[in-house]
Amino acid sequence: MSDMGDDHDGQGFNSDEDEDFENDVDVIEDEDENDNEMNNNETGGIRRGLTKVPDSERITSRFMTKYERARILGSRALQISKNAPLMVDPGEESDPYKLAEMELDKRKVPFIVRRYLPDGSFEDWKVSELLTE
Repeated sequence: MSDMGDDHDGQGFNSDEDEDFENDVDVIEDEDENDNEMNNNETGGIRRGLTKVPDSERITSRFMTKYERARILGSRALQISKNAPLMVDPGEESDPYKLAEMELDKRKVPFIVRRYLPDGSFEDWKVSELLTE
């Protein structure tokens, strides 16, 4: 029938090999969360942005990038399309993207932009603080 052995399930394994494989797996006990965070901090770790830069010491530009603008408009338009409260008078407008643009022009978008720095810290900017063109 098959040159794989006397297996009846068609998997190509015999039961002795399965048992050996299961015995090779190590079970790791849950570590203390504080120990895990400390290890990540010491080595640069997986987490980024552990330290917030105070507003008075920010070093990045006050100008909103085209990428930030795109993400803000897209995210806000999605919220508006799901009936989030508007921060401006819509007038006759009903398009969520146009409404998001109106809010951005009037600096009424209720978002905070987080900019990560190479040293692992981050800066938070309110959309109302950023300059757009």
